[in-house]
Amino acid sequence: MTVHSKGGVEGMVGYVRRNYMVPIPQAESFEELNQKLLKDCLSYGRHRLEGRNETVGELFEKEKAHLVSVPEVAFSNIQTTDARVNPYSTALVDKNHYSVPTRYVGLRVQAVMKVSEIEIYSDRKRIATHKRAFANNNWQLDPDHYLELLQQRPQAFDSARPIRQWRQRWPASMEHLLAKFQETHGPTDGIKDFVSVLMLLRDHEADQVYAAVDLALENGVGSSSGVKHLLLHSSPKETIPPLPNWPATAPANVSVYGQLGGVQ
Repeated sequence: MTVHSKGGVEGMVGYVRRNYMVPIPQAESFEELNQKLLKDCLSYGRHRLEGRNETVGELFEKEKAHLVSVPEVAFSNIQTTDARVNPYSTALVDKNHYSVPTRYVGLRVQAVMKVSEIEIYSDRKRIATHKRAFANNNWQLDPDHYLELLQQRPQAFDSARPIRQWRQRWPASMEHLLAKFQETHGPTDGIKDFVSVLMLLRDHEADQVYAAVDLALENGVGSSSGVKHLLLHSSPKETIPPLPNWPATAPANVSVYGQLGGVQ
């Protein structure tokens, strides 16, 4: 027996309440809850119902011969729906808002609703993945979806909701770098250049980008190109091991080149 709730601890609690699990089991995850339920079900197999001579487990063994066989194709617990991307660059799916890149504003997209995840597609290409939200009118915003637009409209940077949420998780060095850029290039151009640094997080690990930012601040670097240079040239290089059992190249014999000029 596997429990698939609507997602998260809140969804799990709601599921067990609706299904009269009293007392409500305590678990940190679905996996832990499933293990507890499995253990309880197996223990119940030793229970003997009133008026029956056999245990629940023994009765179940007799019942197996009459059960329908398991289907060859597993049941899919996903739902799909269509949505239109609104001017806020979000798609309304199951009464909650999920962001997509701003270039998809006004277009219709397809959403795949899984137990704990939402995937959004456009023309069969996945353009966004979010943790599934429950209740109503929740907003799941990925700040990366808004970077191109904010680079065009830097005045909206400080007030943009996804950026304000993101800044709460930034290391202090990112705020120092933003201030450095604005001091060097001016408020508007400084924000534009800082957004270019944020875009580096698309292709590089966050720890590596933040380390490059720290190094940039230590050395007085005031541009995104400088941060990118430090990121690319200070990150540990991946070494390629030699191919096993591959014959080594024979050393070159350069003595024959002396004959070209007549040197003996």
